[in-house]
Amino acid sequence: MLIRSLEPLEGVATMQRNRRVENLRDLARGPGRLAAALEIDRRLDGVDLCRVGPLWVARDGREAPEIGTSTRIGLSREAGRLLRFYVRGNRFVSGPKALNR
Repeated sequence: MLIRSLEPLEGVATMQRNRRVENLRDLARGPGRLAAALEIDRRLDGVDLCRVGPLWVARDGREAPEIGTSTRIGLSREAGRLLRFYVRGNRFVSGPKALNR
């Protein structure tokens, strides 16, 4: 799984300190920025994101947003496959706007 961006809702001050950035949209937009904001490095390679641990994906109790799909950015092989998933209309989604509809 490759998570390319997130909308900072909690821990914003910590993420801003980690990235030395105040602009919320630029805080965790793109895989490199996201990794820096959350202090994700090679020590977390192989961590199961579905189990509680140092890093995991969990439900927050909010209503599930509308999910969009598009082609992955920068692929040459299987470039037409819909392998990119994102929250429709979210301003924190990275990539070209044409792919985020």
